[in-house]
Amino acid sequence: MDFAHLALARDPHDRLGLHRTDDAWLDERWADDAARVLVVSGTRVRPRDGALEWVPTAKAPDGLRILLGDRDGTTWWAVVVDPALAKAEPDQWFPLRGLLPFLTGEAMATAPLVFHALGLAEWHWATRFCPRCGGTLTSRAAGHELACEQCGKVQFPRTDPAVIMLVTAGEPGSDDERCLLGRGAVWPTGRFSTLAGFCEPGETLEDAVRREVLEETGVVVGEVTYFGNQPWPLPSSLMLGFHGRAESEEIRLDDDDVEEARWFTRDQMREETAAGTLVLPGGVSISRSLIEHWYGGPLPGSW
Repeated sequence: MDFAHLALARDPHDRLGLHRTDDAWLDERWADDAARVLVVSGTRVRPRDGALEWVPTAKAPDGLRILLGDRDGTTWWAVVVDPALAKAEPDQWFPLRGLLPFLTGEAMATAPLVFHALGLAEWHWATRFCPRCGGTLTSRAAGHELACEQCGKVQFPRTDPAVIMLVTAGEPGSDDERCLLGRGAVWPTGRFSTLAGFCEPGETLEDAVRREVLEETGVVVGEVTYFGNQPWPLPSSLMLGFHGRAESEEIRLDDDDVEEARWFTRDQMREETAAGTLVLPGGVSISRSLIEHWYGGPLPGSW
C-alpha cells in the first residue's frame, strides 16, 4: 500500500550541512539565478494563485537567510522577514497547517523543503534568548545555529519525539478485530483519530505508547511494533507511528484531552465513513496511514 504521509519526505533534499559556515560558497550559491527562495513572515507563508511561491534570490526581500539545500541541481533557501508583514495581511499568510492543502500533486515534492523552512522559522521565533544566561542570540551556520553573545553557548534546533498509535483488539484479520480511536474535546462530533502524545524524558518510545493510551483511555497495551515516521513541524515534532495490541478493552476516560473513545470494527468503519458519521484525518497524516493500513485499503472522507 502507498502511504500518503510518506510522500511528504519521499524525495529529501541534500541539506548541504558541510557548507553552512562557508560564506564564500553561500554567496556564490545565493548569486545563482536558478536558486529559489521561500519568503516566510515570522512563521507564515503567503501562497499566490493557489500555490506556494518560490522566488529567485534577486526578488527575495532582506531578512534572515536560511540554506535549505540542493534538490535536482537547484539551491533552495528560505528568507525569514518581519512577522508584521503577515499580521498586516492575516487572510493571505498561512501557518504550516494552513499550507497543507497547497502541498498536493507535484507541489508535494517541495514538502520536505517547506517543512525544513518553517521548522527553522518557528525555532528562531520561539528561541529569543539564551536559556543559560538570558543573553542575546546571533544566528549563524546559515540559520541552523544560535550563539549567545554573552556566554558563548550555542543552541541547535530541537525536535520533539511524539508517538502516534493505532491500538487493536481481537483476532488479527478477523471480522471481530477492532481498532481504538479517540475524539478530542474541542473536535466536532464524529471526528476521530488515532491516539498520540509526547515522549517524556527517560522513556522509550514503546513505553510512551503504553503510557499515553492508558492515560487517555484506560486501555492497557502490551505488544508495540513500529510502523513508520513523519516530520511534523507543528511546531517541532517528529511523529513516530506504532501499532499496539490491547490487553484490556474497557475504556475509562480520565484525561480531559479525550472527549470520546470507541472501538471500531472494519465493517463499522466502512459504513460510518461512507455515511459521514465518522470523519478521519486527512490523507497526508500518518494517522490516516495507520488507519488505512489496518483497514486494508482507502476509506472515504477526511477532515
